[in-house]
Amino acid sequence: MSGLLSAIRLQQAGIDFAVVEKNADVGGTWLENSYPGCRVDSANHVYSYSFRPQDWPQHFSPQPVLRQYFTDTADEYGLRDRIRFNTEVESATFDEASGMWRVQVNGPDGAETLVANAVISAVGQLNRPKMPDIEGVGAFAGPAWHSARWRHDVDLTGKRVGVIGTGGSAFQFVPVIADQAESVTIFQRTAPWIVPNDTYFQEVPQGKHWLLNHVPFYAKWFRFNMFWSAAEGLLQAVAAGDDWNRPEESVSELNQQFRESLLANLQEVLNGHPDLIEKCTPDYPPGAKRALIDDGKYLRTLLRDDVELLTDGIDAITEKGVRTADGVEHEFDVLIYGTGFKASSFLHPMKIYGLQGKELHDVWRDEPRAFKGITVPGFPNLFCCYGPNTNIVVNGSIIFFSECEVRYILGCLAMVMQSNGKALDVKPEVHERYNQWIDEGNAGMAWGQSGVNTWYKNASGHITQNWPYTLLEFWQQTREPEAQDYNLI
Repeated sequence: MSGLLSAIRLQQAGIDFAVVEKNADVGGTWLENSYPGCRVDSANHVYSYSFRPQDWPQHFSPQPVLRQYFTDTADEYGLRDRIRFNTEVESATFDEASGMWRVQVNGPDGAETLVANAVISAVGQLNRPKMPDIEGVGAFAGPAWHSARWRHDVDLTGKRVGVIGTGGSAFQFVPVIADQAESVTIFQRTAPWIVPNDTYFQEVPQGKHWLLNHVPFYAKWFRFNMFWSAAEGLLQAVAAGDDWNRPEESVSELNQQFRESLLANLQEVLNGHPDLIEKCTPDYPPGAKRALIDDGKYLRTLLRDDVELLTDGIDAITEKGVRTADGVEHEFDVLIYGTGFKASSFLHPMKIYGLQGKELHDVWRDEPRAFKGITVPGFPNLFCCYGPNTNIVVNGSIIFFSECEVRYILGCLAMVMQSNGKALDVKPEVHERYNQWIDEGNAGMAWGQSGVNTWYKNASGHITQNWPYTLLEFWQQTREPEAQDYNLI
């Protein structure tokens, strides 16, 4: 999504560019994730480019619709001839003498070096599958796969299926495969909070389609109204309050009210099943971990006689299935991992060499940081989309963030060209001051208060992912770069 956006804006600015794509087609996460039930969890009328609205069939569209949207975008803007498909970046090295980047790529025709004035990383955060740190992963004798690498050639009809994980992907595919399999057993480490939304699977009403297509300015107003109501979203409901001391239950009075409303929904759907209510009640504040959106479909699936939710710890993966901590071996025909992604491994597995030959990941030392999530000291003219601390939790669409970032990046390129310089490098003190502000903001949010395990954090517990402020503040910060923040080379 960010790569296509970058290409569109560079093309409009008259700047020559090449896009390097490791996959065979466009679409990013909507190409790679094709598991049954995959769909967006941000309302589609804001989860779309501001300059390319679409009359979406559903409020939250499924994966094929999203993939088609980005495929059509690439075609409409004539980008395919500018994209090197099936090509992966291995390394990028900044040459101080020339002020140019030398990018080593490997594609269908072998290795090649591309020379560029600037490099934009649009690789995202959620695209490298993460397998769990469990003994015996790979030992299972039957078909086994990660949800992001779905095996469509395996028919689940009549199969005993084991599912490890209850994150966003498993939450979506479990209700679908339960209709196919003989049985589904779900292994849950941490219960997710579920935010009810009655429109999650609904079609957009015909009357709404008519308004969007025929009433002047209605579509723009509808999008803006949706954006503005989500600009701060539930941000205050996940912000810590002064003198509130329930870190593993809630972080403020408003957060407690939010918790109680979510619990009420949980208890209503699972009424009469106290064992499931207990298993599905999170022991951490709402907002501390990614919440999931649903109309009750997942919880109703847990009520089926052929679906079992287990919360016993996993001891090992075996040849026959999964052995839990109580010593019981659960036998399966198929094993599916819904265990998320290597979110904190930014720009992995590329090697990025900046000033003095320093490699980016060595500089970060597992603590990825960037100024506005976009630029890093010592790496001139390297720009990130969806970089450190640009993930949003409860307010808005990540496409909005990408549009802000790409606008800022184009401003940086313009500043270099207007100065007749070769490149710009963010000042270390500016970078440090900014990240101190980010850390302070995250410390005051539910995800910074709670000790719950989440992909928002790196291995040391530092919040490397999240933006703790409003969308308006990010928009204001990225309207245009300030010359005093950078050294020109």
